[in-house]
Amino acid sequence: MARTHGAGVRRVRLWRWRRNPLRRRSDLVEAWVLLAALVLALSAAVFAGLAAAGAVDGALAERRDRTRTVPAVLIEDAAHAPPAPVSEHGDGGVWAPVRWTAPDGTGRTGRAEVESGSEAGTAVTVWTDPEGRLVSAPPDGAEARFQVVMAGVTIGVAAAGPVLLGGRLARSRLQRRRLAQWEAEWRLVEPSWRKRMTG
Repeated sequence: MARTHGAGVRRVRLWRWRRNPLRRRSDLVEAWVLLAALVLALSAAVFAGLAAAGAVDGALAERRDRTRTVPAVLIEDAAHAPPAPVSEHGDGGVWAPVRWTAPDGTGRTGRAEVESGSEAGTAVTVWTDPEGRLVSAPPDGAEARFQVVMAGVTIGVAAAGPVLLGGRLARSRLQRRRLAQWEAEWRLVEPSWRKRMTG
């Protein structure tokens, strides 16, 4: 519903909530459906997002607790080793073979990220799991916060989406029903209008 204002037309806000002779019961129902969908979507987004963020934060904390740094030694010169991807924990060094000692006292070898100019015998630090296997450094600081926030936002949006879609579908059904009612009512009054126009 709109009313004229000056040269333009301005929409009347919240018209479904206001008493007026043109408002139908279906208009009020539609307003409540939209409000309920919005409230439920926001609630679902908040609760699901917080739960997901908490779960990811807990998983990262557990990962940090399960990994530790150990000293290692570079086995070969790193001059021709393949490059490592740039990350918060490294400056885009290279993957080179290293040797370290596992918790059970056995010697282990594997590839870890080291500075590109390192020579064989250089002492480096690597991350290992409780069994002494090489693992990537656990996210911390800004990277961990980013993962937690992104998990919360993603799951929150995913939780709100179906609720909003359901509200939109309900609104479409109400609109189709209202149009059908209008058509039925018009069929009833159309003959009298025709008589007036032709009479």
